[in-house]
Amino acid sequence: MDRLALSNQICFPLYALSRQVTALYRPLLEKLDLTYPQYLVMLLLWETDNVTVGAIGDRLLLDTGTLTPLLKRMTQKGLITRTRNPADERQVTIQLTDSGRAMRNQAIHIPAELQNNLNLDDAQAVSLHHQLVTLLTQLSKTE
Repeated sequence: MDRLALSNQICFPLYALSRQVTALYRPLLEKLDLTYPQYLVMLLLWETDNVTVGAIGDRLLLDTGTLTPLLKRMTQKGLITRTRNPADERQVTIQLTDSGRAMRNQAIHIPAELQNNLNLDDAQAVSLHHQLVTLLTQLSKTE
């Protein structure tokens, strides 16, 4: 087995799959005027509002250098507010606006549409999710 053959790599199918899944999201998210990373932030905030930038970064595995411009654009769109902690100016809390909360109803169909586009039934989607989370957890332990 040639260990350097592209066809033998784990990294390439993961990379290609990530790009293709993100491309499947694009037309669904364009209707909401969201990028995929912005959608991830919205999912997190719909689950738990009023979160620090650091907590968002930890949960989404994104650094503040990536998050800050993304959150500024979301603020300009009127989806979130950013508030500095008066006790610690370095800490910024993110809250959904009314528009941001209302967008949840517009996005409710996206997971089902994506699952349909991937041609997965519910059991396959649950199994794939479990496998991906397991792999991500294993990789996180090696850091």
